[in-house]
Amino acid sequence: MIVGERKPFEEIRGLLGESARVLLVGCGTCVKVCFTGGDKEVAVLASQLRLSAARKKARTFDEMTVERQCEPEFVDEVAKRFAGHDVIMSMACGAGVQLLASRFPAVPVLPAVNTTFLGALEKQGLFVENCQGCGACVLGTFGGICPVSRCAKSLFNGPCGGSQDGMCEVGGEVPCAWHQIIERLQKLGRLDNLKAPVAPKDWRSARHGGPRKLVREENMP
Repeated sequence: MIVGERKPFEEIRGLLGESARVLLVGCGTCVKVCFTGGDKEVAVLASQLRLSAARKKARTFDEMTVERQCEPEFVDEVAKRFAGHDVIMSMACGAGVQLLASRFPAVPVLPAVNTTFLGALEKQGLFVENCQGCGACVLGTFGGICPVSRCAKSLFNGPCGGSQDGMCEVGGEVPCAWHQIIERLQKLGRLDNLKAPVAPKDWRSARHGGPRKLVREENMP
């Protein structure tokens, strides 16, 4: 199971900026179980945003929750509710954010959740790791494409210059994440995101210090 925690409210407000029409999308599986991004948490965040914007110009915060944001058939439900919103804000894990970003290439898809760590699901099949659960999500800066997991060198200030025709120099069929990031930000008109150097990542929130835990005392017996 994927475990996450909601970003601080001020960070969420900063990501949204002055977007007039926001669609908040929750996920009814992993993040619902860990009390982070289910229908109740979506409703709480929507209420906070409405209260925060009450004295400013008219803004709309629509809300919905799908069963799983990491599967295309459920993301199709988001497309049915989407009605020219300026921004989609996902309360799912990084995998859900990135699937929404691929489904809505012309709309900024922003994370309201930090993916904290990934639980084990033992089942035969093929899985592609687009999120490492590093604990400090940067998808809002890099257009919904994670350089930590999808760049072979985890570069925050790329590209490295070693890619050829959009493919990584490590070989095989590995696409250059930075080629994808720049193309995505160009389409969104957000290349300014890359003007300022990004500070080195604080790896204290990552998984290199052994097993991690997220304790929610209010939900413990």
